[in-house]
Amino acid sequence: MTSLFDSLEAGDLKLANRIVMAPLTRNRSPGAVPNTLNATYYEQRATAGLLITEGTAITQQGQGYADVPGLYKPEALEGWKHVTEAVHRAGGKIVTQIWHVGRVSHTSLQPNGGQPVAPSAITAKSKTYIINEDGTGAFAPTSEPRALEVSEIAGIVEDYRKAARAAIDAGFDGVEIHAANGYLLDQFLRSGANQRTDAYGGSIENRARFLFEVVAAVTAEIGAGRTAIRISPVTPANDIADPDPQPLFEHVVAGLPDDLAYIHVIEGATGGDRNFLQGEVPFDYAALKAAYRNKGGKAAWMVNNGYDRELATRAVESGYADLVAFGKLFIANPDLVGRLRDNAPLNAPDQATFYGGGARGYTDYPAKEKAA
Repeated sequence: MTSLFDSLEAGDLKLANRIVMAPLTRNRSPGAVPNTLNATYYEQRATAGLLITEGTAITQQGQGYADVPGLYKPEALEGWKHVTEAVHRAGGKIVTQIWHVGRVSHTSLQPNGGQPVAPSAITAKSKTYIINEDGTGAFAPTSEPRALEVSEIAGIVEDYRKAARAAIDAGFDGVEIHAANGYLLDQFLRSGANQRTDAYGGSIENRARFLFEVVAAVTAEIGAGRTAIRISPVTPANDIADPDPQPLFEHVVAGLPDDLAYIHVIEGATGGDRNFLQGEVPFDYAALKAAYRNKGGKAAWMVNNGYDRELATRAVESGYADLVAFGKLFIANPDLVGRLRDNAPLNAPDQATFYGGGARGYTDYPAKEKAA
């Protein structure tokens, strides 16, 4: 019987176990440049079968929160090289989540103080994280976006391609395309945010067009086996919604390459109710997976949201999932793999230190031996 601790080949990624550290925004990369503290943080967690970095902006336009890392500055790429080298020295594998936030941003974060961009000029009823004039961090409402012109979309597709190449050049083992949680690609998918009447709006086929163009550009650049994607079919995160997500996301997965590294699925409301309902009927995640497998899709299937040791064990042993991603548990337990293997007690995360700050609540959680 397959266990959480068995190895797996996910595309070109050879993973020591099936426990994944989920992408977790921590706001500790001032100027969008990763630093030595970030390298320590990821290195501490390198026993995971796979580390997925926090969302990493493909351009300044794609940046929606203060002090999150990017892939668009030479100094940022140098910073990431130190991170990937540290993880590889520790025997780990690491991919970066490439990210454009779209409308979930603030004018203070945008080039020349401009408006964030979106499929349609609809402001998200959400908040972002900015730095005040006195240097303190605070959450603020997102700014009103402007609708992208059709002529601009190809340029953003190119930005994704460039970011994927930069990630590989910086030593990452692959990339995860962030198409979840109400950010730009998800905004194009959902009818609640996309009210366009051109080739990128209206029908499911049109709303998925941008996503498929990004996937094609990234896989052509770095190979499908080093490319993954994250989706969140029913999450309401960042004011995102669609009244009929099942056919939309079955169309999405059926249109993905057969040989991606993995498909990362957030089940339910991100960070909340696993049974969250969007639309009139519960979402059928088994049917979603079947829509991908039935058309020949071979990518590893990764699940996420509220998994504990028991639930993750059942998911893998039953064949429901190939990989399980853990978020908050990895924040507080750098040695989570060992703790899960031994069924050992877990450190509790300090939510007050999730966003921004220094080492406290970031790299100072004790390992099991020290905690004991």
